[in-house]
Amino acid sequence: MKRLFTILAVAVLMGCQQSEQQAKYVFYFIGDGMGLAQVALAEAWLADSADEIGFEKLSFTDFPVMGTATTFSVNNYITCSSAAGTALATGHKTANGMLGVTTDSLDLEAITYKIKKAGYRVGVSSTVTLDHATPGAFYANAASRSDYYDIAVQLPQTGFDFFGGGGFVQPEGKNKDQVSVLSLIEEAGYQIVYGIENFDASAGAKKMILLQDKELDCMGALPYAIDRKEGDMTHASIITAAIDFLENEKGFFLMSESGRIDWACHSNDGKTSILETLDLSDAVQVALEFAQKHPEETLIVVTADHETGGLTLGREGGYSIYFDQLAEQNASKDMLLQTGDKEMTDQVAEMNNRARIGWTTSSHTGIPVPVYAMGAGSGLFSGRMDNTDIPKKICQAMGIIF
Repeated sequence: MKRLFTILAVAVLMGCQQSEQQAKYVFYFIGDGMGLAQVALAEAWLADSADEIGFEKLSFTDFPVMGTATTFSVNNYITCSSAAGTALATGHKTANGMLGVTTDSLDLEAITYKIKKAGYRVGVSSTVTLDHATPGAFYANAASRSDYYDIAVQLPQTGFDFFGGGGFVQPEGKNKDQVSVLSLIEEAGYQIVYGIENFDASAGAKKMILLQDKELDCMGALPYAIDRKEGDMTHASIITAAIDFLENEKGFFLMSESGRIDWACHSNDGKTSILETLDLSDAVQVALEFAQKHPEETLIVVTADHETGGLTLGREGGYSIYFDQLAEQNASKDMLLQTGDKEMTDQVAEMNNRARIGWTTSSHTGIPVPVYAMGAGSGLFSGRMDNTDIPKKICQAMGIIF
């Protein structure tokens, strides 16, 4: 009820001036792998939890503006994450496997650089590592998305104000013989903060990178919601910290990826994907509460880079979903694979079958993805568009020449 009131209050305050007011504070959320089916499954889960048949809205599915975006890459109907990330970050398509460059390996400029040049503070965050495809597309250029070290060392060169989330896949290079990217980050004037509990102690920092506590695998992705333990950083806590650090009179731009929806769907893990989607909803709720304080100047956009898994609500005939069949799952399929619990891993697959959650692939699909928007300039995001249109529309909403 509190969430619904917040959305309605912000919508009323924003409603009359959406097309006229320039966006000053912009949140760009990307649910990696999150198609309409992932959203619907999470909403159905919430309704079922209340013993109802239907769909309980998430924080962003109640936004007043909705559109769809096509996701194909230059050479494939089905995009990879780096090609999709490039489109969402630069407004240009590229080939699968390439990041922030054209098919001829010419560097493309992400909108983060345009926004920074215009005087706004800029943040990039993700629940997976910061050198992965989606966050990397907003600051790096690489002929191959797998060049993790080459991507990572470009981060401190950006001058962007805030980075947060997971660490780096290859912090010292593929062969562990390169200068640590953490050293390069500190040399560039960034303060590295380990753990949310240490965030307040960093007051006065000019530039920041927020990672998990060193004792909680600060170089890895954030834990899945289903695997989370006390003290683990959450997507919502990253957004809270980012707002606190970035807020200023000129304005800011924050791109934040929910990266593990995709990973859960690659594993065909229904319950884990549901909880990751709800985790994204919680993060967007933090942005909504900020928007309530700045209703005429805030734009929130939520979309996806592609759909993963070919997820369906229904499998092998019948007209019911049986969420109770997922009740016994208390760990992600990926975690179970890491611990070598093959019996329980097989049981998770069977739970999905009994719940009637269907999957057609362990990879990506080529269907369009949803685009949700509210606030200043949100009317630009209504209807059918391509993924390359989204960053252009964000710049338009901010009054920045693309």
